[in-house]
Parts: sequence; structure tokens; C-alpha cells
Amino acid sequence: MSEKRALITGGAGFLGSHLCDRLLDEGYEVICMDNLLTGSTSNIEHLFSRPGFQFIEHDVTNFIYVKGPLGLILHFASPASPNDYLNMPIQTLKVGSLGTHKALGLAKEKDARFLLASTSEVYGDPGVHPQPETYWGNVNPIGIRGVYDEAKRFAEAMTMAYHRYHGVETRIARIFNTYGPRMRLEDGRALPTFMTQALCGEDLTVYGDGLQSRSFTYVDDLVEGIFRLLMSDYRKPVNIGNPEEVTILEFAKEIIELTGSKSNIVHKELPADDPKVRKPDITKAREILDWSPKVDRSEGLKKALDYFREVLDKN
Repeated sequence: MSEKRALITGGAGFLGSHLCDRLLDEGYEVICMDNLLTGSTSNIEHLFSRPGFQFIEHDVTNFIYVKGPLGLILHFASPASPNDYLNMPIQTLKVGSLGTHKALGLAKEKDARFLLASTSEVYGDPGVHPQPETYWGNVNPIGIRGVYDEAKRFAEAMTMAYHRYHGVETRIARIFNTYGPRMRLEDGRALPTFMTQALCGEDLTVYGDGLQSRSFTYVDDLVEGIFRLLMSDYRKPVNIGNPEEVTILEFAKEIIELTGSKSNIVHKELPADDPKVRKPDITKAREILDWSPKVDRSEGLKKALDYFREVLDKN
């Protein structure tokens, strides 16, 4: 790579901040760009004293200016949890469309390699299980979740258009449920919600019968997969996730047992268009990237528990 200098949009978010860590460790200068809509400087404050790290507060739906060369652009800017994209539907659509356009334009200008953080949500409520990259998805474009699903599907289309028409070097990571330190307590995802409820002695909220399934990847595994994809020559989408599937009800029981909580489980109505299954087919990641997750869920949850206890103790 000609320039070991990287821009990470959404770099103050959960995943973006871990990628800032990784690229700095790999010897890159890192520019972290975030408008702090859902990100937080608390995720990156440990980096402010590190040589080669720079933070720019900026909304990437506006023109992006970065002085000097760039070798990598990782586009992670976007609300990414149900609470966030349901409360900020227009911002979510804008960052997926305008933000992706601006970031790709910068990649073209700088002749930089571009990686898009896409999502398993492009598969919608899937009719194929597990989900391979060849599956086109089952998404309701006018449903409440469509603002996120379709923003990411559009972002993938825009990324491939810039690759085919302008010759931009592109990578697309379809990220499945990921967990670990720096998740926000109130972001609406299953893990932080269950952890917070269990540690506070509240009932755990399970939607529907709880038999809908998810696959959870520890953040260190995810970052390793992203880095390997970034360094590869593969341009089409690649699933990065853990194929170990668990029902939400069983997951809630695991959290109760792990925390030693006396909490009960209560059921509420299932939200509209909530996917019934979610499990990645990671054949491509194994074959192309020689990647598969290494952190067992029980091990990862113990690490996450330490983080959530620490955050709750501070509040």
C-alpha cells in the first residue's frame, strides 16, 4: 500500500473505535471522523495521546476534506442499532446515500482503497438459511426497518458502481451482530439491553416468543475479519459473522445465568419486520480470508460483562 494513512468515518462508534486501535497498531496514521450523533469521544479518548491519531468532528453527508494522501477509507458512519435508526430515520438514509457518495468521491480523489461497512440486514427477514452472499434478500422497503436495510443496500450498489465505473478499489463487509466493550447501554440491541436489565435486577424483555435466532460475534473477531478483507483483493461482499446460532430466549437465559441475576423474562409484542432467523454462511470468509471466529460466546460474554459492570458502576 502506497500510503499508510487511513480515514475511518464513524470512528468514534463501537466498531469504528476498535478499528482505530487496530490500524494504529498496524502502523497506520489514523484520521477518525465522526459527527458524534451516536459515537462518543469516550471511545477514543485513550487514543488522543497516541502519535499518528487525529480526530475530526464532521458530518460525512457534507463534503469531506482531508489534507494530504490517504491509502485507506473505512466507511463506518451510520446509526446501526434499532433504537438509533428508528429514531433517526432520515439521518440514517442520508448517511447511507449521501455519506457513502461523499466518502467514495474522496476515495476516487485520493486513489484510496475503500471498505464499506454493510450489514446482515441487507438480507431482511431471510427466506434462505443460513445466508450466503449470493442471497438477494427479503426486505420491506417501506417498513420501519427499511430506512437502515435500504440505506445499506443502496450503499453497496453505490460502492460497486464506483468500482466498475471509476475503478475505485472497493471492499464490502456484511457485518452480523457484534458485541463487546464500548457498546452503548441504551442502543436497543439484545446484549446491552439484557446485560443492563440483568445487572440492575430488572426483568429481561424478550420480544415475541423469543424463538427468533441471532448469531453473535465478539468484536475482536470482527475486527480481524475486517482487516483481512481490507488487505485482500476480493471486491464482492463478504459475510463477517459467527455462524453459531442461538435463540433470543436462550440468549436471555445465558445472560441471567452469567450475571447471577434474579431477573425474570417478560415477553412483549414482536416489532414489525423483525427477522426470524439470522446466521451467516462464512464459506467465503474461510476460503478467501482464511478467517473464522475464535472467541467462544461464553468467553466473549464474560469479557463484555466486565465492561458493562464498569460502565454501570460509573453511572
